[in-house]
Amino acid sequence: MDRSWMLKDRRSKDYDDGVEQFLNFATIHAKDLESIRCPCIQCGNLIRQPIPEIRNHLFVNGIDRSYRTWIWHGEPVTCRASQSVNTRDFSYQEVNSPPLNDVQEAVEMVEAAYNDCMVDPRKFKKLIEDAEKPLFPGCTKFTKLSALVRIYKYKANNDLTNKAFAELLQMVGDLLPDINELPLCIYEAGKTMAALGMEYEKIHACPNDCVLYRKELKTATSCPTCDTSRWKLKKNSIEIRDGVPAKVLWYFPIIPRFRRMYQSVETAENLTWHAHQRESDGQLRHPADSPQWKLVDHLWPDFASEPRNLRLALSADGINPHKSLSSRYSCWPVILVTYNLPPGLCMKKKFMMLSLLISGPH
Repeated sequence: MDRSWMLKDRRSKDYDDGVEQFLNFATIHAKDLESIRCPCIQCGNLIRQPIPEIRNHLFVNGIDRSYRTWIWHGEPVTCRASQSVNTRDFSYQEVNSPPLNDVQEAVEMVEAAYNDCMVDPRKFKKLIEDAEKPLFPGCTKFTKLSALVRIYKYKANNDLTNKAFAELLQMVGDLLPDINELPLCIYEAGKTMAALGMEYEKIHACPNDCVLYRKELKTATSCPTCDTSRWKLKKNSIEIRDGVPAKVLWYFPIIPRFRRMYQSVETAENLTWHAHQRESDGQLRHPADSPQWKLVDHLWPDFASEPRNLRLALSADGINPHKSLSSRYSCWPVILVTYNLPPGLCMKKKFMMLSLLISGPH
């Protein structure tokens, strides 16, 4: 079914016809004809409205353009191997773009996790249920997922500790009616959010940083380079605590996050800014103006020919490999910065990806 009308001017005939096409489709598949989910930007498919009201919303507010698969209006959820990315030459949208509200963020997260249903369809089904389930009976403003997304966002913005976050969950739960869907502990909240793909992998490492115990070394019990045991020693003893690793590397998978970047229409637009919108006047304003960028283009022309290919910078902080600082322990976050983005975006916190956490000496 053609959805190009969603990108058209709301005053155009194509948009008008598209709205009627959508409403007819939604009416045919509706379980309750009195009200269905409104896909306008303000309602974000979480608020039910009468069909005439939805028609008004779609013209006044506009439809959520990221809502490409009408899963809330009867379109079956089927796994697809890949989805094409819109490669039109978009204009640069930076800080002038309106911020997403919490409902939109929850909907975008669900749709971003859509492709992962091939791996675990049950997880995706549970995610859909959490995104659809009211926070408490009669609640039309928040669902279980959108409320949890908002609380996690508050935690991140204010750097809450796990203890403070647990207390916040308990306090908000006490303020809600007795029958509600809000998780009351970090473990349950984490299980709900894990369906969005925010996972991590713990990889055992040699205490002397020689090797990682993965692939062919996954079952090794000592380092093949320095012969140091993989496991911790008991306190004040040379006896090994079998099963307790001496050092752990935390890895946060980056491929799913790259995929989600291109599933956001606005972010996908900005990832090609360096090729289509950047001003080339000899001034050094962006990494794309540097000789190093041009050298990469020269050495790997196939890579350079596709502007959507990601150019990443690797950054780390707090490294203390030689124990030269006052503290013998350090934790090294390894950050990936996406240089495809415009200067005003590439250094923003939301586009800086934590890929590794490396524990320091002892």
